[in-house]
Amino acid sequence: MDWCKSIRFISTNSVDIRAVKRLVLMSALTVALSACGDRKTAPRTLDVATTTSVQNSGLLEALLPHFTDSTVRVHAAGSGRALEMLKDGVVDLVISHAPDTEARYLADHPGWVYQKLAFNRFVLIGPPGDPAHVKDAKGVLEAFRRVAAAPVNFVSRGDNSGTHEREQNLWKLAGVRPAAGRLLTSGQGMANTLRQADEKQAYTLSDEATFWQLQRQLELLVLSEGDDRLLNTYAVVHPRDSPTATSFAEWLTRGEGRRRIDSHLIEGRVAFHVWPDRCPAARPDALPCS
Repeated sequence: MDWCKSIRFISTNSVDIRAVKRLVLMSALTVALSACGDRKTAPRTLDVATTTSVQNSGLLEALLPHFTDSTVRVHAAGSGRALEMLKDGVVDLVISHAPDTEARYLADHPGWVYQKLAFNRFVLIGPPGDPAHVKDAKGVLEAFRRVAAAPVNFVSRGDNSGTHEREQNLWKLAGVRPAAGRLLTSGQGMANTLRQADEKQAYTLSDEATFWQLQRQLELLVLSEGDDRLLNTYAVVHPRDSPTATSFAEWLTRGEGRRRIDSHLIEGRVAFHVWPDRCPAARPDALPCS
C-alpha cells in the first residue's frame, strides 16, 4: 500500500498531550506530502544510432549535455546498420547520411518520420605526394578514374555506411574501379579508416568534418573537393508513435539543438550547416536550396 495515501489524522482526548501530538503529526505530514509531491518519473533513456562521422566530428559531445528531456544513449554505426537497428527496435532514433539506403527503409516503414537535419561535403583524401595526380583532376569522377588507373591503394569503408554508399556511387559513375588488391576494405568507422589510409599512404573518401577533427594527426591532404556530387546530407529518422524520439528530433531540427549544430566549429570552420527552413526536407533526395 502507498504510505503517502495512508496518512490519517489521529485524535486524542488527552488535553495534556494534544499540543505534542499536533506537532508530531504536522511534522510527519509535512515530510510525507513533500515526498509524495517530489515523486517524478525518471528521465527515459533514448537510444540513438548515429553515423560514425557525426560521432567522430565531436558534434554529439557538443549537443547532448544541453538536451535534458531524456537521457540519450549513443550507438555509433554506419547508416545502413543504424537504420537496421531502428527497424529491429534496438534504437529509438537514427541520424544517418545515406539517401539511397534511407529511401529503401522508408518505403518499407510508412510509420517513420524523416527530416533533413544538416549538410556538409565529402572530400577525397590522399597522400601529400599525390601519386595519382588527383589534385589536377577536373571534378571528382576524373579524380576517381585517376586513382583507379594509378598504382596506388584506396581504402574503402566497406561497411554499408553513408560514406561507403557515396563511394560506391562514384565508382559506378566513373565507370572504373581499382584493380584487385588495391581496393582495401577497412570495415570500420571514418576515424579508423582515415588512420588506415594514412598508414598506407592511400586515398580514401571522407566527410570533411571528421577529417578536420583528425587532420593534425594525419599526413593526408584534401585533394579533391567542391564537386556537386560530394554533397553530404544528414537526416533524422524515427517512428511517428515515439513521443521521446519526436521530442529529440524537434529539438534538433527546430529547437536549441539546431542553433548549436550551426555553431559547432572545427578548426574555426562550421562543421555542419543546418538545413534551410525554406527547403523541402521530408525526402531522402531533397537538396538544400539557395
